[in-house]
Amino acid sequence: MPVSLFDPPALEAGTLRVTPIGGLGEIGRNMTTFEIDGKLLIVDCGVLFPEEHQPGVDLILPDFSSIRDRLDDVLGIVLTHGHEDHIGAVPYLLRLRQDIPLIGSTLTLALIEAKLKEHRIKPYTLNVTEGQKEKIGPFGLEFVAVNHSIPDALAVAITTSAGVVLHTGDFKMDQLPLDDRITDLRAFARLGEAGVDLFLSDSTNADVPGFTPNERDIGPVLEGVIAKAPRRVIVASFSSHVHRVQQVLDAAVANNRKVVLMGRSMVRNMGIAADLGFLKVPDGVLLDAKKAVNYPDNQLVYMSTGSQGEPMAVLARMANMEHQIEVGKGDTVILASSLIPGNENAVYRVINGLTKLGANVVHKANAKVHVSGHAAAGELLYCYNILRPKNVLPVHGEYRHLVANANLAIQSGVPAENTIVAEDGTVIDLKDGLASVVGQLDVGFVYVDGSSVGEITDADLKDRRILAEEGFISIFIAVDAQTGKVIVGPEIQSRGFAEDENVFDAVKPQVVKALKDAAENGTRDTHAFAQVVRRTVGRWVNTQHRRRPMIVPVVIEV
Repeated sequence: MPVSLFDPPALEAGTLRVTPIGGLGEIGRNMTTFEIDGKLLIVDCGVLFPEEHQPGVDLILPDFSSIRDRLDDVLGIVLTHGHEDHIGAVPYLLRLRQDIPLIGSTLTLALIEAKLKEHRIKPYTLNVTEGQKEKIGPFGLEFVAVNHSIPDALAVAITTSAGVVLHTGDFKMDQLPLDDRITDLRAFARLGEAGVDLFLSDSTNADVPGFTPNERDIGPVLEGVIAKAPRRVIVASFSSHVHRVQQVLDAAVANNRKVVLMGRSMVRNMGIAADLGFLKVPDGVLLDAKKAVNYPDNQLVYMSTGSQGEPMAVLARMANMEHQIEVGKGDTVILASSLIPGNENAVYRVINGLTKLGANVVHKANAKVHVSGHAAAGELLYCYNILRPKNVLPVHGEYRHLVANANLAIQSGVPAENTIVAEDGTVIDLKDGLASVVGQLDVGFVYVDGSSVGEITDADLKDRRILAEEGFISIFIAVDAQTGKVIVGPEIQSRGFAEDENVFDAVKPQVVKALKDAAENGTRDTHAFAQVVRRTVGRWVNTQHRRRPMIVPVVIEV
């Protein structure tokens, strides 16, 4: 339920203030600020991808307004891993202050540095690894290895004079990971023994019972699907899912196929992962897209972006027949990813388009071609029992995920009053071992729309939805301002409303009469006349056609 806005009090000395800026109530925009003794630390700074009701929007950023005037107090940004929903907004924050240090693992920093290069920003970085401890101002940091769907992910324990906070980032407890790097439960246990005052835990799969399946289970399935494919195989996944790409490479080798990486971000990220040793590329398996035309279809696997139905990604363009690869009968398409909430319609639209073209589409619902990168309820319970945290703040998830995670904490023995289900902008103070809500900031969505950042408002998006769904009507009229008599017009044009402009013949006399009546009642201003026209046409359209198009009257005085 929505939290009413109220300003937090001035921060007392020795109190830690925790404010999630994004990532609560949504899958994306993950960002949390930590403040003590006048200094700020940020954990993650990610983006959210737009849904269908946000037309034209490219990305959605966290709202930086609460820290915009305090950027000099920011000591660093800890990046838990290299997924877009955790690092994608970093370039936009560094535009405000370029020398904020970025703290993260080797792969995470390599991915963000490549992204920042496109924005012409050279960052200050601190490379850290699991087990490493750093002191940054009033914040003591200890980094803990966690397993996720991208290598080199880290949890971070933040020690301050107010207590110890453990932030998991995204994680799961795969006991047989592809890279043999498991979530370090020994470190969790050690931290738990010493005392964790506040636990911020990934909530994405908190409402899924049991345990997340092992990544290793996917390899044989992919290999089997590729073995049965009569023609080309196209595998779509996130451009940063190194483990999945590794499995596709291995499955292609087992079936004597070459792999072509498609999509700029896929090529860039896998090149980085291979250079750093996180992706083991078998000799001769990768093939340049231009040379693929020289190979038979049954010897090719295309690894592409677009698993979430993104309209400009490779897979959607294939489905719309807007890509050089023309999908047809006998081709096999594998969607090797989970559905991010909100993307269902876009993904099913792509699946339907590919199926209509004759492809066999394999996805998580009909084959085990993907496992989640997030801990399910059973794994989260293990964490709570190991850590025994004093206070819990579920993060990273929609509201139902946060509530499910909070309930798990309560079941494990955390007092209900110490379990906080918050929203973006909720201000939590940690003092004397107790976390309590002390404020609620007004944080909103910041839209990236082409080259503009933050200029598009919710009202603009509403106008776009109206244009898309209801159409557009323009009315031009020249009037005598003294009498309200129409000299020219009404000339009415529409787009997306009615093909036959004669449909407006019925309303034109109503407009003429309404203007005359308005003039007799003392109206002289052209803006007021325009409002009369809008109301008259709007009432007629709604009554006669049950529509609510955008109506733009232009009234000039003669």
